Amino acid sequence: MRASRLRRLGLVALMLALVGSVFFSQRSLNRQRVALGITRGEGLGRAAPPVLVFTTVALGGFRGLIANALWVRAMDLQDEGKYFEKVQLADWITKLQPHFVSVWVVQAWDMAYNLSVKFDDPRDRWLWVQRGIELLRDEGLRFNPDETALYRELAWFFQHKIGQDMDDAHQYYKSEWAREMDRVLGGPNYTALLDPRTDDEKRRARELRDKYKLDPQVMEEIDGEYGPLDWRLPEAHAVYWSTQGFKKAKNKDLITLRRAIYQPLQLAFQRGRLIEIATPEGKVFQFGPNLPMIPKANLAYEKMMAEDPENRSHIATGHRNFLKDAVFYLYTYNRRAEAEQWFDYLLKHYPDATIDDDRKADQPIVPIAGMSLDDFAVSRVTEVAGETSKTRTTEAIEGLLVTSFFCLATGQADRALGYDLLTRKVWTLYQSKTAGLKQQQRIGLPSFDEMKQSALKVFENTYGPTLTTRLRSQLGLPATTEGPPPAPSASTNTPVASPPPAL
Repeated sequence: MRASRLRRLGLVALMLALVGSVFFSQRSLNRQRVALGITRGEGLGRAAPPVLVFTTVALGGFRGLIANALWVRAMDLQDEGKYFEKVQLADWITKLQPHFVSVWVVQAWDMAYNLSVKFDDPRDRWLWVQRGIELLRDEGLRFNPDETALYRELAWFFQHKIGQDMDDAHQYYKSEWAREMDRVLGGPNYTALLDPRTDDEKRRARELRDKYKLDPQVMEEIDGEYGPLDWRLPEAHAVYWSTQGFKKAKNKDLITLRRAIYQPLQLAFQRGRLIEIATPEGKVFQFGPNLPMIPKANLAYEKMMAEDPENRSHIATGHRNFLKDAVFYLYTYNRRAEAEQWFDYLLKHYPDATIDDDRKADQPIVPIAGMSLDDFAVSRVTEVAGETSKTRTTEAIEGLLVTSFFCLATGQADRALGYDLLTRKVWTLYQSKTAGLKQQQRIGLPSFDEMKQSALKVFENTYGPTLTTRLRSQLGLPATTEGPPPAPSASTNTPVASPPPAL
């Protein structure tokens, strides 16, 4: 009996000794596991929600088993289209396994894409899009700051969900985001937040960092490399998050993050200028091309092609299309010298380029080599008039209208009228081609009068008071524009200044 008791006491003592040795060796083992890449070394941090800390500690190794079971059920719910129920399950999984990156990505996608479209009201849709962004930015990256997939997905939401026109409520998303950033940044310029002095600047700088997770110093660096960017537009934020991910990326992730930089840059060039129009209901935002960023965007393409020889041909396809757009936009906005410069650059680097590289099989090949700049512009107008790209058609119409205004202000009334009539034809053709489509509300153009008013604002911001005064006089407008400008009249006669391009 006594021997049995001594044996039990000996076993208890041995157990205590073993537990004690594990306690003292655990830290060393954890360091070795991290060094070998077997597990993560970072903890959840003091700021982690109490429920997350509890499940992490209390469930131990069972967390993975439970998370796997929930994940299987979540995939079943996805197949059944039950996204609301799936979001709840995904929330539980992230609490059980906060480093399970795929769950953050899928859950955010469901919110921004699958759940948002369940609602007809753009305000409800916008709430779900915002929630998807916040989930990645505020929670996913908080626990996984080095996971490039989260940065890439966040950049994609800004580039595609808000920036593109694939959602019927895209215009509402753009306007709401522009209003948010306009309020926080205090207008188009963020530089006051680099060194805030007033209480208001300090408050806005704090909100920019704490709520939107944006560092004004990083914004300045990105602007210096890729800008000028308007940080009230989604493309600038797509570039921001992709560049942040690029700093942490490994080889296999680099090409996807490169795309998430140069694709938004091309979009920012095409419509990266925010136009504010005052209306009785308040400030309305419209979008136009940001021509001054063409050189920086071009350098970004060249840099990425040089850094990634394996994917150079893919990047070059985007670069070639970017250059064709740059030449056309500069031409239509009456910046002929720059258009000539970039046209020569295009022919030098892509001598086999054609007018439409995405043509259908039955369409003829139209090479650019051998064309004059004027011939190229005419061909692009014909191409734009025959497609249903809202962005490209909008910018073609606005550019032609600006050139029409320039002609009118410089006494070339007949040419001004010609541009105006050509623009109306492009507008009418586009509207007729989209009239029968279900997406007409999404991809349809504003009224022609609204587009003329927007183009007039661009002209005034471009050519200064002298030509603006002449143009207003020819259009019969007062000192401030009231309503859309009338069509040019062939009877107008004003002294001629520098000639615009001819179509």
